[in-house]
Amino acid sequence: MMLTNLEVAALILSVKAALFSLILIFPPGLLVGWVLAKSSFRGKSLLNTVVMLPLVLPPVVSGFFLLMLFSKRGPIGQLLFRLFGLEIVFSELGVVLAISVISFPLLVRGIVTAMQGVSPQLESAARTLGAHPLKVFFTVTLPLSYRGIIGGAILGFSKSLGEFGATMMVAGNIPGKTQTLSLTIFTYIQTGTDASVYRLVLISTVIAFVALWIAERFYFKW
Repeated sequence: MMLTNLEVAALILSVKAALFSLILIFPPGLLVGWVLAKSSFRGKSLLNTVVMLPLVLPPVVSGFFLLMLFSKRGPIGQLLFRLFGLEIVFSELGVVLAISVISFPLLVRGIVTAMQGVSPQLESAARTLGAHPLKVFFTVTLPLSYRGIIGGAILGFSKSLGEFGATMMVAGNIPGKTQTLSLTIFTYIQTGTDASVYRLVLISTVIAFVALWIAERFYFKW
């Protein structure tokens, strides 16, 4: 099963963008997940709703909002272009932005679930002994929830690999530039290239299966 140069480029772009996206969203995801799991404050439900919104919105709608914000005429895109000469829309950065927004809620949900499983009594005991909240986080919460956190990160990564709607809206479907694996499959379906569709669908299914299996193993231990 030989891949064409275009398919290899799409696969490399998908993996590269998903990895870069994970690096980008993991620190804020860890912070937001910790706050949602371990804090009680006014407006917590609103924060959780905003964070989880891309998970329930149609990806095309999320992509539309991103397009309005990050295009050259959008408030953020215009500022980025003026200050740094960055063009987000129809570029690899657009791919990373789209998949980051779509996969962020899944990452946060995994982190919240993992951290909620850590006994509050253990954290309270550490604070009683004089540990700073950050020290409690790094010495108690994080070590006891790292499996779930890694599982959430893997799920976020796998979601990034398969994202379609928002990527199409923000980055377009430019072969060799912004065409990811899912966009390549869409293109092949439109052109009736059945053999290539089956090949890429099989690859995508295997990647998704392996990622989900690894994530489940982390969640439920080895």
